[in-house]
Amino acid sequence: MIRYLILRVFLTVPALLGITLLIFSLIRFIPGDPARAILLTMFDPSTNLSDLEKDAEVLHKQLGLDQPFPVQYGSWLWKIVRGDLGVSFRSKTPILDELLHRFPATLELAGAALLIMLVIAIPSGIAGAIYHRKAVDHATRVIALIGVSVPSFFLGLVLMYILSVKLGWLPTMGRGGSDHLILPALTLGIGLSSVTARLLRTSLLQVFSQRYIILAEAKGLHWRTILFKHALPNALLPVLTSFGLVIGGLIGGTVIIETVFSWPGVGRYVVDAITGRDYPVIQAFALLMAVVYIVLNLAVDVIYRWLDPRVRLEQEGQHG
Repeated sequence: MIRYLILRVFLTVPALLGITLLIFSLIRFIPGDPARAILLTMFDPSTNLSDLEKDAEVLHKQLGLDQPFPVQYGSWLWKIVRGDLGVSFRSKTPILDELLHRFPATLELAGAALLIMLVIAIPSGIAGAIYHRKAVDHATRVIALIGVSVPSFFLGLVLMYILSVKLGWLPTMGRGGSDHLILPALTLGIGLSSVTARLLRTSLLQVFSQRYIILAEAKGLHWRTILFKHALPNALLPVLTSFGLVIGGLIGGTVIIETVFSWPGVGRYVVDAITGRDYPVIQAFALLMAVVYIVLNLAVDVIYRWLDPRVRLEQEGQHG
């Protein structure tokens, strides 16, 4: 296990290096000049356009955008190695400080959405497998299909209209008490629960057809014992392999949800940066998301090999 972990960590180095180059290159293809975009946010209608162009040229040089591509990339990469995510073009504040300031709000939203996802997905997946090809199964599959198909921003607007505007049960936007958290967390959790519920249902159906489950039924064990002691732990293993992507999608999904509900987290900060062509902020967020995906996938692989004895036996056989 330790040898496998060291190998995986070693392989992430060239992967991260390639990701940094890809992120830096793609962002440079974004249309528009960031210096001009920043000045336009402070544009005074009485200002002469020729003066605006001169100011844009000066700001372009101050931001280092006149340097060759390899120089810009090398400078940014060296800062990343030293733990410096750079400074925002617009606010002139360290990006790391901004992200740390907003991260608790994003973490709060992601944690609540994860809880809602589990509360919805696990019972739905179990019900769909137990009542296979019956009304309950068909209902859960239809609901899961709707949850996967409907965009999160549209679902958020629908829930906002029903629960806030029409019924007045919940606040519409902002971050305050726990009631402000329900709508955005529910919107984010429903979409993710649909994928997990369908995967759990399929995995349970496969487990139910295994011989040890049939033997347990022949011995007269109670269905709850068969489900929770024998079937569910094994059915959760395939679900666990996708959990890293689910968590990564959960954090990435907050970008849209925070914008819809004016939630003051990292996602809203990044959307503002995209609008203002704030390259360093966009680069830092994209890099952090890549690191999150890599770390989560590594953690899931390690946990999977620890939980599944078959994988451990295969590894011992290979090394033996």
